Order: sequence, then structure tokens, then C-alpha cells
Amino acid sequence: MLEIKNLHACVGGKEILKGFNLTLEAGKVHAIMGPNGAGKSTLGYVLSGREGYEITSGEVLFNGTNIAELEPEERAALGIFLAFQYPVEIPGVNNTYFLRTALNAQRKARGEEELDSMAFLKQVRQKLSVLHLKDELLHRAVNSGFSGGEKKRNEIFQLALLEPKLAILDETDSGLDIDAMKAVADGVNHMRSPERSFLVITHYQRLLDYIKPDVVHVMHEGRLIASGGPELALQLERDGYADLAAGAR
Repeated sequence: MLEIKNLHACVGGKEILKGFNLTLEAGKVHAIMGPNGAGKSTLGYVLSGREGYEITSGEVLFNGTNIAELEPEERAALGIFLAFQYPVEIPGVNNTYFLRTALNAQRKARGEEELDSMAFLKQVRQKLSVLHLKDELLHRAVNSGFSGGEKKRNEIFQLALLEPKLAILDETDSGLDIDAMKAVADGVNHMRSPERSFLVITHYQRLLDYIKPDVVHVMHEGRLIASGGPELALQLERDGYADLAAGAR
């Protein structure tokens, strides 16, 4: 589904990704771990097309399409979703209106019929029921006044509603207590399917206790320096990054 080849990317003129390579298969959950400054969040922003994150060389192929020159909304329409580490608040914009606009924009871009209010609300209620979420979030402004846990739950609800092919979770466990983290993980696990892949960016093993990855990668100074199974995350929790980083120099 996703193939990244020798990717170099800059932020503000400084190179952050320095020859990054990754292949991610459909239906798999890949976790990327690494210390602060390794380039993990930069990778998520580059894949989603955030302004100011410039690809200088290399390829990013999503289902065979080179997405390097595509706008963020074009990537979203292809099925790429980014859950932010710090979700943005949008005061004055109703959550329901925001979600319906986003969903219909993607449907229109794919040549699908837009949903009217009744069809949209039916879909919303179904997703809320499956994710065990309260509908009160829908009547508030987007993330405005939300707790950290509510913001992350709201993003998982967006994920469920938009049904992307590739979901990138950028340190989605950041700032969450154990109950909120379990709720977020339950939502992600419900969305796992043979047609959908996840790229889970995290510092810590604890999230991976609830979202079981198929593959764990270690990132350091803009490159992948190790890959393995779930046991690699346990090793990092026990030993830290220093030994792996030293061996990669």
C-alpha cells in the first residue's frame, strides 16, 4: 500500500528525513518508535502533505501513485488520514457540520454521491454506537474546550467516519490517562481490516500493549535503523535507544 524510497525532506531549510525507506502492506499495523528529534512526526506531516515540509528527493508511492506533489486534500481523498499529536481547536465550527463537510468533500473528489443530512446522521449514529462514544461531542465546536482524551476520541471518530485506507497516528497516546488510551485503542482495533493499514508513531511501549503491531521500526536521525516484531518494542522499553543508535552510526 505504501512504499517510501530513499526519502529526504526538509523543514525550514534543515534536513530531517535523510534517506528514509519503508514498505507497508495492506491490512498491517506498523509502529515507528524513536527518541525525540528522530523525525517521526516529520514523517507523518510529509506523508499527509503539511505545508512547510518539503520533499527534496525520493519517492512516496501510495497504492502505486506518487503523492509527493499532491495537495493535502488530494491525499485525503485517496485515503490518507493523519491523527495529530495535538488536535487543533476550531472555535465556532460545529463538529457535525465539520464532519459532514469533510466526508462529502472526499466523496465528491472520488466521484461518489454526497450524503444528505439524514443519511449522514444515520452513519454517524452507527459509528457512535460501535465506538461507544457519546453524541454530545457532535454538538460542540471542533475540539473547543475538549479535554485531551475527548480530542483523541474525536479524532478516532473522524477516522471511523472517513474510513481511510491508511491511518497515521502521530503520538496519539500523548497526554492520555489509561482509560482514555484504552478507549482510543479500542476504536483503532475496531477499524482494523485487510483493506486498511495503520502507521502508529509513538515513544512508548504502553500504547502497543493495546494496539498490537505487526511490525515495529526504530527511527533515529531521519532513518530507520532497525525493524522487527512486537518484541522489539519490549526491548526498547527495557534497554532504551542508545545501543541501537550507536550501532547505526
